[in-house]
Amino acid sequence: MGKKILYLAGLLIVLMLTGCVSRPQKTEKIRDLEFTVMDKEKVPDELKAAITENREMPFKLTFCDQGYMYIAEGYGPQPKSGYSVEVAGLYETENAVYIHTNLLGPEKGEQTKDTITYPYVVVKLEYIDKNVVFD
Repeated sequence: MGKKILYLAGLLIVLMLTGCVSRPQKTEKIRDLEFTVMDKEKVPDELKAAITENREMPFKLTFCDQGYMYIAEGYGPQPKSGYSVEVAGLYETENAVYIHTNLLGPEKGEQTKDTITYPYVVVKLEYIDKNVVFD
């Protein structure tokens, strides 16, 4: 009987220790990142080609060149003009770069055309050697 109690006491201590261990959150923001929203004409040709190739579906792309990182997110085909994409947040954590974008529809009263459009955004920032998470 003494061995059972000792075994149970040891098991309880192990369970209590594992329950109390706190792991630091790796998604905690270190800093907001400075970025530039790119004019579509100034996007590097290789990235422009990848966007054109992938625009029929929502896409998430990254491209690095000459000390810069480019992050592109598109929302696939939309039924009319007037759509745009805004960057709601771009920040760095210990393990990654997080980007959050929103698709914005035409503003109320805005003149639109019934034509398929492919809204996307490309941001340029200094190169960071971390994965990009599209949030």
